[in-house]
Amino acid sequence: MEHKPALVQVLRSLLTEVFTAQVAGSNHHKLVRAFGYADGFMRAVLEAGIMQKDELLGIVQEERSRTFRSAA
Repeated sequence: MEHKPALVQVLRSLLTEVFTAQVAGSNHHKLVRAFGYADGFMRAVLEAGIMQKDELLGIVQEERSRTFRSAA
C-alpha cells in the first residue's frame, strides 16, 4: 500500500494531540473531540483493511509512551 506511511503519520499526529491534551489537563470537550477523531480514523483504516488491530495498538502504545515520557 503506497499511502500507508502517510496514513501512519496522520494517525501518529492524531494520537499525539490526544495524549498531549491529556497531559495538559485539557477540558472535556477538547479531549472528547481529539479521541473521536483518532478513534474514527482507526476504525476507518481497520475497516478498509489498510492496517490490522495489532499494528494499530502498537502505534497507540508507542505514541502514548513517547508523549508521557516527554511530559515527565
